Amino acid sequence: MRREDGRPGPGDDVEAVLDELYALPPSEFVARREERAARARTRRRAQDARRIHAARRPTLAGWAANLLRRSRPDEAQRFLELGRALREAYSTLDPSGLKELSAQRRRIVSEMSRQAAALAREAGRPLSDAVQRDVETTLRAVLADPEAAAVWEAGRVEGVLTPPSEFGADAVAAVPPRREATPARTSRKDTSTERGKKDEEAAAALERADEQEREAGERVAALEEQLARARTERERTHAELGEARERDRAAEVELAEAEREAAAAARRAARAERDST
Repeated sequence: MRREDGRPGPGDDVEAVLDELYALPPSEFVARREERAARARTRRRAQDARRIHAARRPTLAGWAANLLRRSRPDEAQRFLELGRALREAYSTLDPSGLKELSAQRRRIVSEMSRQAAALAREAGRPLSDAVQRDVETTLRAVLADPEAAAVWEAGRVEGVLTPPSEFGADAVAAVPPRREATPARTSRKDTSTERGKKDEEAAAALERADEQEREAGERVAALEEQLARARTERERTHAELGEARERDRAAEVELAEAEREAAAAARRAARAERDST
């Protein structure tokens, strides 16, 4: 319903509509998009209709990345904060520090992508290995690129987001050592203070990475425990079903035997009746 002041009514806000669309599985996206765009045109909101119609259906990897963002808001927020810290640290660390950060980043991205795969599987849309690799690539981009981070934070990833090459996992070894400031420009005290500040920032980034890795590991362990319980329950159900089938077969045998005995008794009664006449 359109308000008297001409503004969109509840459920008509274009941002809310886009959030709704990108929360849908890809197979449902286009039909809902066209429905919402037509609704906006009917209500004479041509600009909103154009924005809605221009929304691109996400790939399965994009949908899984958006699902992870929406389903794990606290972990996603920490992941975004980690990305900001890593981008700051990347410009200040030496090659050995960057190599350690890259190893941390790979482990965290791997754990987060496994969570996305588990969520997709729970939603009835399991990911292939190739699609899960696309999710990992997108998550690496979120850590490396503020624009990619903004897209993922909004929950509107359409396809694979690619990290910049200079922030890639294999680029660390090629990073040249930092040049030390020359005495003519920087005093020893200033250099020491600056190095201490950079070391503190790097240590903080590593600490945040360790915490993120621990939390992701705990989440994976919890999911594995749930899976183990589900498998145990399934095996128990199968065993109970087998026992029930055995009881059914035994009952069928007993019924057949009873029917044979009843037929024999009827024949004997008939003979006895004929003999008595």
